Amino acid sequence: MTTYEAAGVDIEAGERAVALMKDKVARSRRPEVVDDASGFAGLFDASALLRYRRPLLATSTDGVGTKVMIAQRYGKHDTIGVDLVGMVLDDLVVCGAEPLFMTDYIACGKVVPERVAEIVGGVAEGCRLAGAALVGGETAEHPGAMGPDEYDLAGAGTGVVEADAMLGPDRVREGDVVLGLASSGVHSNGYSLVRHVLRLADLSLDAELPELGRPLGEELLEPTRIYSLDCLELARTVEVHAYAHITGGGLEGNVSRSLPGHLDAVLDRSSWTPPAIFQVLAGHGRIAQADLDRTFNLGVGMAAIVPAEVADEAVRLLEGRGLPAWVLGEVVPGEGRARYR
Repeated sequence: MTTYEAAGVDIEAGERAVALMKDKVARSRRPEVVDDASGFAGLFDASALLRYRRPLLATSTDGVGTKVMIAQRYGKHDTIGVDLVGMVLDDLVVCGAEPLFMTDYIACGKVVPERVAEIVGGVAEGCRLAGAALVGGETAEHPGAMGPDEYDLAGAGTGVVEADAMLGPDRVREGDVVLGLASSGVHSNGYSLVRHVLRLADLSLDAELPELGRPLGEELLEPTRIYSLDCLELARTVEVHAYAHITGGGLEGNVSRSLPGHLDAVLDRSSWTPPAIFQVLAGHGRIAQADLDRTFNLGVGMAAIVPAEVADEAVRLLEGRGLPAWVLGEVVPGEGRARYR
């Protein structure tokens, strides 16, 4: 007799994974979360939006790209979910939106309950760091389409911002200052190039490189920094005109998205020193500076554009919250692009 299990799908393993992740998901709970006894949907009490005059809902969806392949090869699965949250919810905060809730989706060749629970635990921890609730998700087993140790994950998030408080290019003015907010490392962009360098240089993830002080795999799996609460607090405390989440496209590509068409951001490359991992990749892969610039964050995970007169206060506030920040550049007349001086 043919069964679903014989086809490669283990329903009991899926149920066991759900049981293992429950406590971790509960740590991300917000007061507005409403329990759905059936479990088919995540519920969020929208009456919380009544405190807004004109609430705008913001939404974002993303994945973590081929960083999952590093996690699979290294056998470390508890932080890749944090990366997912960083990619999704830190996009929301760029417009000034407070992240409210998130859902995730994991596809895998075989459900290993402990591994799935580690992945979802990371998502829940990322949501907690962002002040959002993980209200639901799905784990799908795809035998034959994926190997037993392969998986991929994606997520979607929802936030809210007051209409007249929305941040963006229209607020940016000549003379504003661009602040750099430090990344925690490579974050979740550029891993196809990272893996190409590993192949070219025959580098093992277990390699102990003196520049890093820890195994290469640990460095590459350092979870993405979550900026949401820091950016929201900064905007509550000082005047902020715009943010830019530094993902694929690097500083120039992403800061340009937050500029009006008549202004440029001139960035000072000498204002910071990129973390050692980027020089390791550049050296072993012989990567040109232009490719580094448009592929990686190079140590700047978020940029904030603020009036010059509040720049020092903004830096002090962020550093007081444990987030290194510095003056990265200035806004000048131009054509709507960020460039290095």
